[in-house]
Amino acid sequence: MNTYNQQKFEQALASFDALNKLDPNMDVVDGKQYPKELLYAERMSAMLQSYAPDASEALQLAVRCQHIQRWKIARASYPMTKPGYFQWRTELKSFHADVARKVLGEAAYDAAIINQVCALVNKTASVADDAQTLEDVVVLVFLESYLEQFVASHADYDEAKFVDILHKTLRKTSRNARQAALTIISIPAGLKPLVAQIVISMDAE
Repeated sequence: MNTYNQQKFEQALASFDALNKLDPNMDVVDGKQYPKELLYAERMSAMLQSYAPDASEALQLAVRCQHIQRWKIARASYPMTKPGYFQWRTELKSFHADVARKVLGEAAYDAAIINQVCALVNKTASVADDAQTLEDVVVLVFLESYLEQFVASHADYDEAKFVDILHKTLRKTSRNARQAALTIISIPAGLKPLVAQIVISMDAE
């Protein structure tokens, strides 16, 4: 990445982060509060660096704005049904892509890279490798940082339900990502055996 592109890249990241700092929802890590979506964005970038350090510039930008200002479109504003959930997710993807397009335009990125980033964020990317790596990173971040919270918030689920959810989640990833789930990330000790069991069974298929 040349100096000029590095300047644009850093400006875009700073703009993404400034928007996510406005999140009124907080997560607590080691006793310190962080705006929820800012923390998520930083975790996404850190995971990409660990998992795919040679990722393209477009992918690096896309991981940083996956959930940008997500709180502005509340789940409760859509019917609490499966169709309502998918409608909400579709609206979110378009919203994130629109915000990303505005930020990248202000950073003077050209149309080609803006379109690449927006396609990744909106899940319409035609660059298969980048799209799969993005999906891998999303799942790895979930496993490392949010799985334990998810389990705790669904105490009514039995083990079979969690196994089904993890199967469907890991099915979205590449074989490399499933191996990374057992090697480069830290899954809560109580949940790692279950994840390992599912990964081994899937890779044996």
